[in-house]
Amino acid sequence: MKIGMKIAPRQLSNMILIFATLLAVACLSANAQQTSLQLDPARTSVKFTLGDVLHTVHGTFQLKTGSLQLDTATGMLSGQIVVDARSGESGSNMRDRKMHREVLESERYPEISFRPDRVDGSVTSAGKSSVKVHGIFNIHGVEREISVPAEVEMSADHWSATVHFTVPYQKWGMKNPSTLFLRVNDSVEIDLVASGNLASGNPEPAHSSTAPAQ
Repeated sequence: MKIGMKIAPRQLSNMILIFATLLAVACLSANAQQTSLQLDPARTSVKFTLGDVLHTVHGTFQLKTGSLQLDTATGMLSGQIVVDARSGESGSNMRDRKMHREVLESERYPEISFRPDRVDGSVTSAGKSSVKVHGIFNIHGVEREISVPAEVEMSADHWSATVHFTVPYQKWGMKNPSTLFLRVNDSVEIDLVASGNLASGNPEPAHSSTAPAQ
């Protein structure tokens, strides 16, 4: 187009229409890359394993709430998974009382949470993917940066993921409940099996009343 050339009103109108159409297509494309992953408590389990000299202790925690937002184009992941620390049980009332009172101090720190910020690796829209999830893990009132491996499976309207990682609780400032006659490991294995529905749109991020880092 030559400088100084006049643009007819019809041409200007067509140019505005084309620009608006391209902008709308770009916005729709960007929104299509956003995937909302809702966690279903009924289909999500949090298990822990703690070894001692006599036998291995197995226990569970209950999911409190969870909602994640994944940008499949950039790998950015937001939202939060919150576990009820007070729900932890291992099948022994005496052992559980000791765990809540002396190790987790769950009345003072009632939530265990994970706030992811990115996925390292590609999550396919259908089928299985092996990735690493990076974020901030909060337990006993202290935040730690972690990166954990995850096996993710996606379908048209459903998703699931399995995550396994180790929490070195004694190194992170929690008390080791070992006694003179009973010695337990200074770290605990965590297995998270998460499952839920895929939703469109941008839901409000999950909120937590977890105590701030000490």
